[in-house]
Parts: sequence; C-alpha cells; structure tokens
Amino acid sequence: MLAKKGEGRVSPNPLVGAVVFDDNFNIISEGYHAKYGENHAERNALLNTSADLSGKSIIVNLEPCSHYGKTPPCADLIIEKGLKKVIIGMIDPNPLVSGSGIKKLKEAGIEVITGVLEDECLMFNEIFIKNQLEKMPFITIKTAVTLDGKIAARTGNSKWITDETSRYEVQKLRNKYDAVLTSSNTVIKDNPSLTCRMKNGRNPIRIVIDTTLKTTGDFNVYNDDKTPVIIITGENIPDDKILNFNYNVKIIKCPMKNKRVDLSKAVSLLYKEGIKSILVEAGAFLNNSFIQEGLVDKLIQFIAPKILSDKEGIDFSQGCIRQNISECNTLKLVSTKKLKSDIMIVGYFCKNKLFKV
Repeated sequence: MLAKKGEGRVSPNPLVGAVVFDDNFNIISEGYHAKYGENHAERNALLNTSADLSGKSIIVNLEPCSHYGKTPPCADLIIEKGLKKVIIGMIDPNPLVSGSGIKKLKEAGIEVITGVLEDECLMFNEIFIKNQLEKMPFITIKTAVTLDGKIAARTGNSKWITDETSRYEVQKLRNKYDAVLTSSNTVIKDNPSLTCRMKNGRNPIRIVIDTTLKTTGDFNVYNDDKTPVIIITGENIPDDKILNFNYNVKIIKCPMKNKRVDLSKAVSLLYKEGIKSILVEAGAFLNNSFIQEGLVDKLIQFIAPKILSDKEGIDFSQGCIRQNISECNTLKLVSTKKLKSDIMIVGYFCKNKLFKV
C-alpha cells in the first residue's frame, strides 16, 4: 500500500497515500506522506506531475486537511488544481477538523465520495485514531507462543520459538511503533537490545518498567546511545539511585498502585512525552497487568507448530485466578496469516470501541 511507505517516519501524523487518475482510471500521479513535517500525500501527488489536472480525480485514504499546520491545506491545492472528484476512505477523526475538508471541497463544487474501504482505512490508521479520540498511546502486545500457549520454558529459555520469517515481522513492527516496552525482569533475564534490525529501519524508543530500579546501565537496552530510553520507576526512588545511566536514558518517576508502577499513570506520562504508539514485548505478568488494566488495544500473536508439554512453562499472560470461562478477556480476530512455518493472528480487544471491526 502506498501510504505504508511512510511507516515509522510520520508519527504523530497519520499514514496517507493519494493517487490522481483520469476518467479511464489511468494513473497520472501518486504520492504519500513520507516524513513528519514534510508535504502531505495529496500535495505530493498533485505536485509530482506537470500534467494539467483539471477535471481529474484523486483518491486518498484520509480526508484532506483544510487547515494550516506545518504545510498548507491540501483541500485548497485540490481546488486550485481544478480536480472534479475526491474519493475518501475515512473522515479525519480529529473533532476539531473532522468534515471541514469535505465541506470546503463540496463548497468549491467538487464531487466528494466517502467511506470507500472504510474499515480497512480505520484499521490502517488505528494509532492516529486512538491518539485523536482518547489522547493516549495505541498499545499492542506482541507475543510468540507454542501451540500450548507458552512463551518460554520453565528456565526462561525462549530462543527460538518462532522462525526467522516471524522474527522479521517483529522487526517491521518495531519500525512502525514509536516505542517498544518491556519489564526489568525481561531486561535482566534476556538482556535484549530491542532495536530494529531491518534494512533502513528506525529504532523505536525503548521503555523499561522498573519499579525499584533494579536494572543498571550495563544492560544492552541502555547502551545504544543513538536511541532514547525511558525508564518508568517508582515515585519513591531516591535521586542518587538514578545517576548511573547514559545520557540517552531518561528516568520518569511514576505514582504507585499495589506496590507497583501504576500502568495507567505511566501510559499517560508517556503520551505527554510524545509517544503515540507502544509495542509491548514483555513477560507473562506485565502482559497480564496491561490487559487487566484495560490498556491494550490489540494483540499480535505468532504461533509456532511446537508443543512444550510442561505445565511449568511460562504462559504469555498469567496472574489471575478465575473460575469461569465467562471471565475471559475477549478479542475480535481481524486477520490470520500463514508465514513460513508459523501463524500470525491479529485481534482487537473487545473493550476497544474505536474501530468498526
């Protein structure tokens, strides 16, 4: 998809692509939003050609903007170029501008068609929608499990449950999300770097939930000085304990809940830091905490054709005592994809009411 080319580089803006075509559906020009602060997709599509665009049409997955931001309004340029039809996937969710671009186009005599592949467009810009409507980060949990639901053996060993194709999909996710979050326990046990290891990829900000600040600056996650790291720790941690980290590490003290960092408050603080999307790559108890707090929007799970057959193996989420199936957290699955040897499933938690899925 054209808009997908901007993945990892346009946040906090949405992913947008635009195609200009004639009455015979011949493509005249196309463009996408490539980087935050640069031209929007429609502007690129309209300026990427010297052809006369009078009487032509444009299709775009998100309503053209009608206000001045870092760039001039795209709706104005569409009118200026003399296009006759604009086809829109979804209306801008920002309550302050929603529908104003469409209104401006219609007032200029341009035919506007909306709601084309709307569900697909909503899911494609799920992060932007959550940010606009709730002023909170979009949060996804990523897990890799055996057929019997284990993310690791009882020893903590998890390399490798899934194959190289699945692991490359994870690198693509790290490129997409603003930040990847894990726990201090995972840092201590696995010593991960949590970087993006794909060609031309962008390293996410790394976030470590460390209530008692038991990790130290020696771990891999803290030693890539080109990428910021945020440690969320307890509000009572003394200042002299936070000095032994590199300059790229920011430590944020957070209110506590049940002797642990209050995850709801932590997520709110991270949004204020400019983090619009978070990929959680953590262990069973932190995964469960995020789920039970109702903070998770989406689950991406890679399932490998392996069976551990050990009740002491580690589940991807644990920490609750429940008596009935009716107490389950439920999801609506939106896709199932066969990879090389694994399966990738994607679902929204049903508490999420933002998307028509």
